[in-house]
Amino acid sequence: MDLKTHSTPVLADSAPKNNSRLGLRSALLPYSTNSSSFSASLILNVPRRRGGTLDDVRATLLDSMISSSPTNTILPREPSSESTLGDVPLAYLNWMIKYPSALASFEQIDNRAKGKRIALFLDYDGTLSPIVDNPDQAFMSNAMRATVQNAARHFPTAIISGRSRDKVYEFVGLTELYYAGSHGMDIMCPVQADSRSNKGCIRSTDMQGKEVNLFQPAREFVPLINEVYNSLAEVMKDIAGTKVENNKFCVSVHYRNVDQDKWDTVGQHVQDILNQYPRLRLTHGRKVLEIRPVLSWDKGKAVEFLLESLGLANCDDVLPIYVGDDRTDEDAFKVLREGNRGLGILVSSAPKESSAFYSLRDPSEVMEFLKMLVMWKEKSSNSNTP
Repeated sequence: MDLKTHSTPVLADSAPKNNSRLGLRSALLPYSTNSSSFSASLILNVPRRRGGTLDDVRATLLDSMISSSPTNTILPREPSSESTLGDVPLAYLNWMIKYPSALASFEQIDNRAKGKRIALFLDYDGTLSPIVDNPDQAFMSNAMRATVQNAARHFPTAIISGRSRDKVYEFVGLTELYYAGSHGMDIMCPVQADSRSNKGCIRSTDMQGKEVNLFQPAREFVPLINEVYNSLAEVMKDIAGTKVENNKFCVSVHYRNVDQDKWDTVGQHVQDILNQYPRLRLTHGRKVLEIRPVLSWDKGKAVEFLLESLGLANCDDVLPIYVGDDRTDEDAFKVLREGNRGLGILVSSAPKESSAFYSLRDPSEVMEFLKMLVMWKEKSSNSNTP
């Protein structure tokens, strides 16, 4: 990708395919065991639960599954009670005082962005595509694809997803973007002239034959991830509605289509298997349990890494904007809130606490916001033209 014009296609994975030791086909590069590929400083100290009864542990996990799985929407189609203003519940209106609409507040964003270069970071599920019952059917609309493509022509744009990088690229299909999969544990980025910026990366080429870097801080965990995936796929096959997804550097257990009286069983199976792997940890998303390496790496770190890779870090004239809907996006929101470095925008139709500055209801509003950003950029460029 040409970092100045943002017009050169980039970043589809062309890594050679290999077979893992468990026979699972992978589209990633072979995993190096060279010590330079993994930094011990990334290891998290995650204490294992001690004390309490087994029932206490299960109850806590079930509570977490419920709290991290709000309904898709609380906004009624039509006014139905005195507790609404128009078609929006008062609870949501009150919440929007703290997290105002990015559309209604675009003038504020405009003022913040004056004289700055925007770097755009987007989640995928629930942000660019609707949340659907079958995660394999989470397709973005053609209109959204065209909107994202147009945005990428004006701003450096990256998608940071919990999905595998290969999978999210299949959904999006745009070569103008940068892709980070597995919550930022699999990033393809430009090669920097400064060799220090390439530390820990694997050199590869994109689909256009251009040299790029692959940053995969969790490469050494792939055998464990594959083992856990196989174990979970086996124990979940008898629980109707479960979907176990191998995202290369993490495993996702979707329970969106599972009867709620079976959630406890799903959580129990996940916890029982996780207890055998002290180097892995459990995190929560929207009706999904995720098993990830015990690494100090998340979407917030991925944003920082990409800004550095794009030559946009520590620049007073750069404004990063991150749009996402999931609990895992909070790590990125926090990074941008610290020191007022950028803007986080939470996509949610239900009130919830966040480190974001603004909100959007759903992917349709995300699309409208991206269009407004492009219009702002084009207007700014025209006004600066002699």
